[in-house]
Amino acid sequence: MAAPLSPDRLLAVLHTEGVNAREYKNWRTHNRDDETGRPFGPVNGIVIHHTAGTNSLALCYNGTPDLPGPLCHTHLDKTGVATMLSAGRANHAGSFAQNAHDAVVAESSTHPRPDAAEPVDANDKYYGIEIENLGNGNDPYPAAQYDAAVRWAAGICRAHGWSADSVIGHKEGTRRKIDPSFDMHQFRTDVAARLAHTADWNPDEEDDMPTANEVAKAVLTYDGVIAVPGAPATNPTWTLSSSVTEILKRQDKANATLAAQKATIDELVKAVATLAAGIGNLDPAAIVRELTAAIEAIDIHLDVPDAS
Repeated sequence: MAAPLSPDRLLAVLHTEGVNAREYKNWRTHNRDDETGRPFGPVNGIVIHHTAGTNSLALCYNGTPDLPGPLCHTHLDKTGVATMLSAGRANHAGSFAQNAHDAVVAESSTHPRPDAAEPVDANDKYYGIEIENLGNGNDPYPAAQYDAAVRWAAGICRAHGWSADSVIGHKEGTRRKIDPSFDMHQFRTDVAARLAHTADWNPDEEDDMPTANEVAKAVLTYDGVIAVPGAPATNPTWTLSSSVTEILKRQDKANATLAAQKATIDELVKAVATLAAGIGNLDPAAIVRELTAAIEAIDIHLDVPDAS
């Protein structure tokens, strides 16, 4: 459980998450705390609702004679605009089954069918959003609206350090309700996907941007640019990866050839010095110096065949 977010904090986290959240009338002080004598919080989670009607903003703010407003903390219209109606206790959830509430508190990945008994006052413990929708299965949730709902839930979860399993549908807290009319397992999956990234994550933009590894792989394997001298006519251009590999192979071969050449020269110098010492009346050191100087003056050309 956690202390409820202040109005300023609630608005800030939603904006940071990319929600088009707008202030409405006296939403910062519009609540049912004083009227019921029940302060809002500590809070345990989030409840998702659909309005079961159209143009429901005023209704959600004012409520009815039997159920005074606010009826949620945020109203979400079809375009994805989130209108802030309260930051305190709101009449949105009513009573919940204990087993449903316990699953939220435990952040369980399994949300059981709620028991018939409902001892939990969920208005004390949950944030609530009303999503504009008829709830008849034929009224679609536009992408902008659904995305805003996911962002709204993720922003509050992120602020409290909750997982997506702290989000529950009204129909999952009580047997009396059927909202929302979309699948809550998928909704929680989408919230979890947002929570796995930073608050400024935009999945559409990410899909268009290759990763650093993808760019590197594309550069290394792109063919048709590097023309390799001596390459067969059937394969005149190589990838950067193949070219670099071939360069390293040729360098290794050149280094081995130079090492062998030096060893041959050293043996030749020793052999001449030995021969000179056996002849007599000759200065072996002078012969070695002269022979070494002559050999060092020779231009050595290595003929390293191209790799096949």
